[in-house]
Amino acid sequence: MAAAAPVPSAVRVLIADDHRLFAEALEAILATDKRIEVAGHARDGREAVTLYEAVKPDIVLMDIAMPVMDGLEAARKIRELEPAACILMLTGSNAREDVDRARRAGAAGYVTKDRIAAELIDAILEVASR
Repeated sequence: MAAAAPVPSAVRVLIADDHRLFAEALEAILATDKRIEVAGHARDGREAVTLYEAVKPDIVLMDIAMPVMDGLEAARKIRELEPAACILMLTGSNAREDVDRARRAGAAGYVTKDRIAAELIDAILEVASR
């Protein structure tokens, strides 16, 4: 009897967004794809850093604008802890300046909130495969 091929594990995602309903919508979108598993939710940047250390997700979906510590600073702190951390920034803006700031903070990618439904799962799977 031949051994079964290993089943790839789901991509574990930490959602960091201060808007509860938006975070729940993200989770609902991600739940439609069995290749993705939500590992936790953070309501601000500081909590995102703490949760990152606790759950070691494959990818962090990080809102740029959050209380306590913004997503850019949280991304920098996570990348200090784990240089290979994979962070996708989420924002309502697609201004070039925001994209540049996200890249400088160590983001692997950038998704605008108006394109979440169309692009989020593909963006997650793309950066997870790098």
